[in-house]
Amino acid sequence: MQRIAVLLGLVALMVSVPSAQAPVISPTPNLVADGIAPIPASIAAEVRRYTEYRSANLVDWHPTRRELMISTRFGNAPQLHLVKSPGGARTQLTFADEPITNARYQPGEGRYFVFLRDTGGNEFAQLYRYDVQDGRITLLTDGGRSQNSLGVWSHKGDRLAYTTTRRNGADRDVHVMDPANPQTDRQVLQASGGGWDVRAWSPDDRTLLVVEEISIEESHLWLVDIATGQRTPLTPAGERVSYGLAVFARDGRGVFLTTDKGSEFLRLAYLDLNTRAMTTLTGDVNWDVENLELSPDGRTMALVTNEAGISRLRLMDTGTREARLITGVPAGVIGGLLWHPAGNELAFTVASARSASDVYSLTPRNNQVTRWTESELGGLVASELVEPRLAQWTTFDGREISGFYYRPPARFPGKRPVLINIHGGPEGQTRPGFIGRSNFFLNELGVALVYPNVRGSTGYGKTFVGLDNGMKREDSVRDIAALLDWIAQQPELDAARVMVTGGSYGGYMALAVATNYNERIRCALDVVGISNYNTFLKNTESYRRDLRRVEYGDERQAEMAAFFEKTAPLNNAHKITKPLFVVQGGNYPRVPRTESEQMVARVKKNGTPVWYLMATDEGHGFVKKSNVDFQFYATVVFMNQFLLGT
Repeated sequence: MQRIAVLLGLVALMVSVPSAQAPVISPTPNLVADGIAPIPASIAAEVRRYTEYRSANLVDWHPTRRELMISTRFGNAPQLHLVKSPGGARTQLTFADEPITNARYQPGEGRYFVFLRDTGGNEFAQLYRYDVQDGRITLLTDGGRSQNSLGVWSHKGDRLAYTTTRRNGADRDVHVMDPANPQTDRQVLQASGGGWDVRAWSPDDRTLLVVEEISIEESHLWLVDIATGQRTPLTPAGERVSYGLAVFARDGRGVFLTTDKGSEFLRLAYLDLNTRAMTTLTGDVNWDVENLELSPDGRTMALVTNEAGISRLRLMDTGTREARLITGVPAGVIGGLLWHPAGNELAFTVASARSASDVYSLTPRNNQVTRWTESELGGLVASELVEPRLAQWTTFDGREISGFYYRPPARFPGKRPVLINIHGGPEGQTRPGFIGRSNFFLNELGVALVYPNVRGSTGYGKTFVGLDNGMKREDSVRDIAALLDWIAQQPELDAARVMVTGGSYGGYMALAVATNYNERIRCALDVVGISNYNTFLKNTESYRRDLRRVEYGDERQAEMAAFFEKTAPLNNAHKITKPLFVVQGGNYPRVPRTESEQMVARVKKNGTPVWYLMATDEGHGFVKKSNVDFQFYATVVFMNQFLLGT
């Protein structure tokens, strides 16, 4: 008997030792992981070449030299770098633990630049001055729970106009400051509401052009006298019209702006300040003008249009009002748009399915396009990355919904599982840019990807944007049901293996799909999603509460509150029997972590597998590479186990 016991003990030891000693990846101290299966250490090596890519984004031109400031990452978080020539080395300027991606040089001399930085993703960004000569950094704003904009420089370069919520945390006031002397900071306009922003200074630096956003469908432009603070309406009161970007003409007689007045799309227009007459300048383009930048001499307007998700760059002669399409720019999504102060070169970024964002410039004189950065793909081969095609399907009310469909390589046989990834906003749009780590799902797991633009998305006209407002919220969820029908009709896709994911509002959509169509999906991943609009509107930061009520509905109205309770994923969580993974930034002020925690607790009662990952040093999704990597490792394990069954 003793010998048998010893033998049994040896057998038990042989079985348990490999399991106990199998190397795993443990979460760092700043990560709270609950219910997540052990992550094999081999995952890191398996996915490495999909996690090491970089991107470069335009920040600013040097005011006197042909040099660019960019944002890119070499360590754990993106920082500011200087590039002195096209293809030149990236010299790091800031070395913070937190991401720094926005800055502006002092005009004229460039003795310093002003940049924004928050803490742990809390979005209470503060303004700082970086002195170029010695690298010293000076805090310019209050350093508390205020949210501050980067602001706009005066033409003389002696003052910065910016907005801040420091007064009460809810209203966004307009302030003016000389960053070289922070004690000069003063309030110019005491505003009511959280949707105020500075657009431009008048040529004589006496007046500010300010926008007041009520919702994505309604905004107003104001002229603010800097000396007295008196504000004058520039656009009619009471009209439900959106005004986006705006800048003074160089002669000060008018304003170039984007508006959807009289149109489904944001068009470039000119507003005469004397007569208030408005002239449409891009009436022949039935797409949104999403960015504009007036040259320093005022003679050329650079503008970017969003045409079915692809960006097009045009240059317009402000005298003749004739525009020409620029060729030679790589196809993709254009971000940023800045003229060099000398006025002879325009910089911008471009991202595509086969290239992370990189910085380019255009010399209008000869239409030469110059590439300034070539970010590393971390071992990926650009030609092997899948380019999407536009997919379209008819939804419940006969409308056409579209999205971008990435099909796995042909080496994967049989019907392929599908990952549906829904964008946030909801006033947003999925565009065919670089999808980064998600290329692993395509190329290594053979999972098809679909990025839908359901109703409420931008880019398809203002009527489409408003189709999900208030009581129509679940109509956008029904657009995903129609997508599930479309998947079932595709011979190469497996409708029995579908996963849904999304972040922020997309996280809400993932939860809503999981509760409404539980039997039609395998699993779901929610990133910082809303689980109940009543609790969300109660706990979100006050500076944005009224802006969100216009979109989602006002919870103070009994009928709306009842609708929220009826449709809340939290109150329908008992329907979820498929595995759920919830990711949350602990400092996220827009969708507080209580939205995720209450959902996780409720779904656990179903006996359903629930994974929860929370980072104490993140906000709107994960940004720091160590956190992003762990989330990705966990997602791969989750998909292998619950979507693929491996």
